[in-house]
Amino acid sequence: MKNRTLLFSIFSFLLLAFQNQTYKPNMKHWVIIKNCSLKVGGSTNVNKFNCVIANYANPDTITFYKNTEKGSLKLKGSIELNVQNFDCHHPVMTADLRKTLKAKVFPKLVIRFISLDKYPLFNDQSNAIKGIVAIELAGVTKRFEVNYRFVSNGTKSLILVGSRQVNFSDFNIIPPRKLGGMIKTNNELKVEFTLSMKVID
Repeated sequence: MKNRTLLFSIFSFLLLAFQNQTYKPNMKHWVIIKNCSLKVGGSTNVNKFNCVIANYANPDTITFYKNTEKGSLKLKGSIELNVQNFDCHHPVMTADLRKTLKAKVFPKLVIRFISLDKYPLFNDQSNAIKGIVAIELAGVTKRFEVNYRFVSNGTKSLILVGSRQVNFSDFNIIPPRKLGGMIKTNNELKVEFTLSMKVID
């Protein structure tokens, strides 16, 4: 009887260990390195404008949970950018954008990474991926699907370029106007962020 109980206990332990090993996510960590940037492009009824936050290089880490089952890959990680660092290459436009985005009240623009539809293939020099991010701007957070271009620089480094069209109104922001309303900024903005990263495990 004791032998049967002992065998049952060993079998249960091995089964539990096997299940834990089978369903445990395979985590990968990517650390952000130099040459990262965020670009915002828009237009008025008069001209177009492009603003950028350049040289973002905080050593943030993005964690990937690679499951064997089909479906999107869960991500954990974020980047925080200073809205005051936006440069529109024109002092008046730069000041207007910072004011419109409420930089003094909400100084951070945060991009949180939620998921990818697949893990990037390092043996391909370039491939397309879709993912979900949450963008926090001017005190409002919204989720968006993002189109990524993935460029591999080798087995341990990569560049991920994400792009998405958003609206000022998504964040309860009224597009700026000038000269008594004669110059009107359109609601649409194209957001593009470039992340240079390195796989650390």
